[in-house]
Amino acid sequence: MASSISIRGLVFSTLFGALLVASSFLNIHLGFTPVPISFQNLIVMLAGAILGPLYGFISMALVVLLTAAGLPLLHGSGGIGLILGATGGFVWMYPFAALFIGLLAGKIKGRGPLAIVLMFFVMEAFGSLLLYMTGVPWLAHVTHMPLQKAMIAGCYPYLPGDAIKAAVAAFVVMPVRQVFPPSRLR
Repeated sequence: MASSISIRGLVFSTLFGALLVASSFLNIHLGFTPVPISFQNLIVMLAGAILGPLYGFISMALVVLLTAAGLPLLHGSGGIGLILGATGGFVWMYPFAALFIGLLAGKIKGRGPLAIVLMFFVMEAFGSLLLYMTGVPWLAHVTHMPLQKAMIAGCYPYLPGDAIKAAVAAFVVMPVRQVFPPSRLR
């Protein structure tokens, strides 16, 4: 396994980690929920599809682990309190979302409309819906709200925006992968 990790791949992982950190400062707080509208899951989508499963996972895990260790990387905050806080369930899943996106995006061949639609579904399923599977129950647990209220506070208002982010990611990734396939990181 160690022989399959390259300096180039680690550099790109670090760059995508930096994009995740930067995107965490671009958010909108709705007021009725601790979950902001952000571009973080867009970066997760792009990392998985552009870097592939290994480096996509590494890029997101790096940020999550360094944030848990106390570096103020996400929204200018850090520490285990952030990781175990109301939005922690979303954050924990970032590395796994990138991993699954990378695995499935690599199976999509071609450039046409069908490939873009398939890429959109991969992005939506793993860059959005998978995050809700851990994020919403954790939000309910931490805030002591019923699951239905947590769905209102942490899922429903974000679905249209996440679909737009998945579409943007699909349209960006398809041409990038033609010129810069993840295999170039080896």
